[in-house]
Amino acid sequence: MSASSRQLAEQLQQHFAEGLSAVIDALGEVTLEVRSDHLLDVAGALRDEEKFSFEVLLDVCGVDYLDYGRDEWATRESSGSGFSRGVEAGSAGRLGAVMEDLVVERPRSARRFAAVYHLLSIRHNRRLRLKVFAPDDDLPVVPSVIAIWNSASWYEREAFDLYGILFEGHPDLRRLLTDYGFIGHPFRKDFPLSGNVEVIYDAEQRRVVYQPVSIEPRVLVPKVIRAGQVDAVDLMQPVAAETDDAAAEATE
Repeated sequence: MSASSRQLAEQLQQHFAEGLSAVIDALGEVTLEVRSDHLLDVAGALRDEEKFSFEVLLDVCGVDYLDYGRDEWATRESSGSGFSRGVEAGSAGRLGAVMEDLVVERPRSARRFAAVYHLLSIRHNRRLRLKVFAPDDDLPVVPSVIAIWNSASWYEREAFDLYGILFEGHPDLRRLLTDYGFIGHPFRKDFPLSGNVEVIYDAEQRRVVYQPVSIEPRVLVPKVIRAGQVDAVDLMQPVAAETDDAAAEATE
């Protein structure tokens, strides 16, 4: 953290105490988390209040926290035969995720989808990260900020296309990057890595057609690199001079 980021965090906490969920100051960057019903009020004040003056919206991105904090591999530890433990079928794309879909009752993930806004204040030469979580995981909806920052239009369309986050009040919320008629949202953690369909050209029909994906599902296993398998030289380290015995063995 820095003195300027701490000062900004304290100003935000004092000014928006009612509608905030968190104010985080880490690594010299401030993240302001607000409730969805207070987003427009907070965003408008961040733009109009002279002590904030965040005139520019640089980006809006979606985040899926479905598997946040879950790790399949203990990649920092290895044994003679591989990693210290096998893979756990617990993340999206694994067999366990398929089995979870067959369970009628399962615990809901808390605060799965979030929209993150990256703001810039030219007047004060500082940045701010604004985050809002959708209250409903099944139908994630957050207010659109187009009325405050016009540049949000295509950013929000991109987040809708890739994550399925709906921005209430957006005048033209359509897909932006995927094809017409695309099913699903490819950046969601439970979207299959190989996709659901593939596109081919049918010579008989003389047109492009969709068909079920032909890629066989498989588990990617990280390669284990052990000491001694890779020839590496550190150019910053001094090279030890060869002894007479070593030189003699080299000539023989």
